[in-house]
Amino acid sequence: MPFKVLIVDDEPDLELLIRQRFRKRIKDGEFEFVFAHDGQEALNKLNEDPDLDVVMSDINMPVMDGLTLLLRLSDINRSLKAVIVSAYGDMQNIRTAMNRGAYDFLIKPIDFQDFELTLNKTIQELESIKQGLRAREELTALQLELGIAARIQQSILPRTFPPFPTRTDFDIYAQMTPAREVGGDFYDFFFLDKDRLGIVIADVSGKGVPAAIFMAVCRTLLRATALQGFPAGECIKYVNDVLTRQSDAAMFVTVFYGILHTNTGELEFCLAGHNPPFVLSPSKGLRILDKPSGLMAGAFEHATYETGRTALSPGDTVFLYTDGVTESVNISGQFFTDQRLRSLLEDFPGGSAEELVAATFNDVRRFVVDAPAADDTTVLALKYLGS
Repeated sequence: MPFKVLIVDDEPDLELLIRQRFRKRIKDGEFEFVFAHDGQEALNKLNEDPDLDVVMSDINMPVMDGLTLLLRLSDINRSLKAVIVSAYGDMQNIRTAMNRGAYDFLIKPIDFQDFELTLNKTIQELESIKQGLRAREELTALQLELGIAARIQQSILPRTFPPFPTRTDFDIYAQMTPAREVGGDFYDFFFLDKDRLGIVIADVSGKGVPAAIFMAVCRTLLRATALQGFPAGECIKYVNDVLTRQSDAAMFVTVFYGILHTNTGELEFCLAGHNPPFVLSPSKGLRILDKPSGLMAGAFEHATYETGRTALSPGDTVFLYTDGVTESVNISGQFFTDQRLRSLLEDFPGGSAEELVAATFNDVRRFVVDAPAADDTTVLALKYLGS
């Protein structure tokens, strides 16, 4: 589309001169000139035509002069650039015009070479402003969409605690904090039957929207498979086989999937490339569930996964986490580290699952202070209370 310019001047022969000067560019569709003979007529044309963004106006005109027109341009809700035209030596009016928002000025009699240079410069400046406004609008829209995506992502994770208020044989709590608006970590828990509770923590490779979409796919697939009642290792193998056939080769997920037999305290589990969990025991101290271990899911076809088993005593707590905890970085570039986490767990005085999760996040926050989060951070604690 041609760039439309409004010329405001009461001299009758100016229109003919401009059309003659720009005849080729008008013919080629580069420019379209619209003419008004006073400020009021110019305002009417601006209100009628939203494509008029450049105004070149004389100062001295009947009905409404150019200086008054400049004041009224601010009432028009769009980006406008005004160039004022005045007699040689009329510096007072030129200064007034610039103070009222004129972008540039021209001197009468008009030098059409200078006119064309000024017009081109004004258009370039206006295009830069429009590009900036478009970028800001796109960013605002993207931020709005990310906000909606973040709320959707949070809504698919269990957030009501206690989740099973009638159950007194265990205590569970979890929290996930994404590094960006949306993230790739997730946790989940669900009953397979009245005596078996499934618990999941996982970390999808990558960040942002791609990781969040893959996270939703993994969570849905894992939960649907787990609810079939397969042993932990068989469940993760099926998930891996589906993901390797259908997902992008660059995406994978590390997973811990456990099944707590609430009537006996047995915990069967599968560790697929994920940070091995800890067990906090009042009688046996701190131990780690690092065997058997397998590869991350979604990366290698035909990978095999074993099911591990351990016995929990009443009072034992299983602590699950993602590497956003141990790899949190402070402003000095230091990592939180596995050792610092182990020390935190060893010194934990005992308490509920929620208190343990809160203590972990508080310790990480104290360590990083004001440093930005480098990764999603997720913690789940399951305390077995016995039947």
